[in-house]
Amino acid sequence: MPQLPAPDYPADVRQRLEADAREIIARYPSSRSALLPLLHLVQAEEGHVTRTGVRFCAELLDLTTAEVTAVSTFYTMYRRAPSGEYQVGVCTNTLCAVMGGDQIFDELKEHLGVGNGGTTDDGKVTLEHIECNAACDFAPVVMVNWEFFDNQTPVSAKRLVDDIRAGRTVEPTRGAPLCTYKETSRILAGFPDERPGAVEASGGAGPASLAGLRLARGEAAPRVVPPRHEPQAPHEPQDRQAEGDK
Repeated sequence: MPQLPAPDYPADVRQRLEADAREIIARYPSSRSALLPLLHLVQAEEGHVTRTGVRFCAELLDLTTAEVTAVSTFYTMYRRAPSGEYQVGVCTNTLCAVMGGDQIFDELKEHLGVGNGGTTDDGKVTLEHIECNAACDFAPVVMVNWEFFDNQTPVSAKRLVDDIRAGRTVEPTRGAPLCTYKETSRILAGFPDERPGAVEASGGAGPASLAGLRLARGEAAPRVVPPRHEPQAPHEPQDRQAEGDK
């Protein structure tokens, strides 16, 4: 059967969201250009893009709900269903996969008891495999609400999700402190991150990423891969070494 029209937000929520939406729309010469941040705004309200959120965006931007839905279902950063407070994404693209990403993903599925896109019973973690995070020199990489956790192993990744579920503080390898998925969505909508120190936090590229730049500048770039006659020095987290000793 055809679906009934999506319900509107409660009046107080609508008023608050509309004020935020008008602020976003004012940044663009054409209102329809504001659709992507508006989708993040409605996602910040309910944790995913609901039919009500689609209706809200369409009404404010003078679009059809079909046009809004086409965009919200094209980009993977917009959720289509309720999910966890923390999105744990394991990169399974080529380099991360061969460096251990596939194993991390498989072990996390078993550890959490969920499949790809599944959410734990406590509503804390949604697990999914994701494509390249542009952090190949830190492979294998896990992202939590789009913050980087570099050079992961099955042991460290399982410890990470356990800490999240237990409410313990976890610190990304680089970048801003971790916040919930709803809070992340509001920041992506273009509103400032007002947490102390969050804006100042940052992280740079690794040696492998900068090697080409240093060569182009005529600098002596550090050797990323040793010659065949030189043994490669170990460059692994402690828990990865511990796993190899088992």
